[in-house]
Amino acid sequence: MQVVIEKQQGLWAGARAVEIVERKGLGHPDTICDMLSEQLSVALSRYYLDQFGLILHHNVDKALLAAGQSEPSFGAGRIVEPINIFLSGRATMDVHGKPVPVRDLAEECARAWFLENMHAMDTEKSVELHCLLRPGSSDLVNLFVRQRDAGLFLANDTSIGVGYAPLTELEKIVLAVERQLNAPDFKAEFPASGEDIKVMGVRESNRIALTISCAFIGRYLSDIAAYVDAKERLRAVAHETAMQMTSKEVMMQLNAADNLATGSIFLTVSGTSAEAGDDGQTGRGNRANGLITPCRPMTLEAMAGKNPVTHVGKLYSAAASGIAHAIVAEIPEITEAECYLVSQIGAPIDQPCLTHVRVRGEEADLSRAIEHLINAVVEREVAAIPHLWKSFLNRSVPVAG
Repeated sequence: MQVVIEKQQGLWAGARAVEIVERKGLGHPDTICDMLSEQLSVALSRYYLDQFGLILHHNVDKALLAAGQSEPSFGAGRIVEPINIFLSGRATMDVHGKPVPVRDLAEECARAWFLENMHAMDTEKSVELHCLLRPGSSDLVNLFVRQRDAGLFLANDTSIGVGYAPLTELEKIVLAVERQLNAPDFKAEFPASGEDIKVMGVRESNRIALTISCAFIGRYLSDIAAYVDAKERLRAVAHETAMQMTSKEVMMQLNAADNLATGSIFLTVSGTSAEAGDDGQTGRGNRANGLITPCRPMTLEAMAGKNPVTHVGKLYSAAASGIAHAIVAEIPEITEAECYLVSQIGAPIDQPCLTHVRVRGEEADLSRAIEHLINAVVEREVAAIPHLWKSFLNRSVPVAG
């Protein structure tokens, strides 16, 4: 395995003059597509394992959400046209004459996700699901069996996985604010706030500006005054969460496009903009670490919905992040790490054609001892790639969430 280790030059992201970080929250249309794609991949993987003893070929990473139409109002509101969700991709649908209930699995796992994560949505009335999955090549079923028997899985794509560590202060703040506002205990205490929350963080020198978008739910609010009070309550919680993590000045705007005089506000029936005009698509949201970070290395690969056995777009994104975090955690002399893993289609998944590691540390140059430690981390983490599928199935590795 070729490993290239390089010392980083210049300032790291957290020390530059400007930093930009975004997170699309749980109920954002793009995040919904990511989550439904991944739910379906997990459901298929578990079914394949249970029925056939191995995870078979599937890539269900092409979900599309077409927004519906709604009429929100204080104290009520109704869905006029449902959200249409198209689950698309390829899956093994028949194994030696035994059919796989792909459509039933897609319906069940999607409904279950909405029930668990969208507290104000009536899925039966608000969502119409379309399962457009089609079978892959019949040869791929036999290919997966042969690879399983040989104990050697081959990359099904030429792709790139990228990861970095540690998170900057702003990255941690953006993550923490959205997660706090969408935490189950917060929703139980404050049901007027919907799950469609987006946080944009901008740091200029020592000043942080957070712009937060949050869908509010009309049935829990009596009038415009209640909406204003709800906005202030949510803003206060977000500000308190941010201030627990920084000593910098934090400015905050919530639903900046509101026009109270005309009644133009972010009011919804179900807690997501998907009900009335905001479409979504798998892969357009958060990267593997749950953030969108244009000031950091990123890849356009969507992890969600890709099979967890041979699809390097998924495996290498998780592995690269794991390598970067392990280097920083285990080698005291290293303060920052980036990792780039490049696959070649048809090669064993634990043999990337290139591993590039860029590090920053206290010393001006990298000693041979430090390089040896970095290589040891890379070799260990890459060797574990064939076992990553277990972490995706038990959801211990995040996928955009």
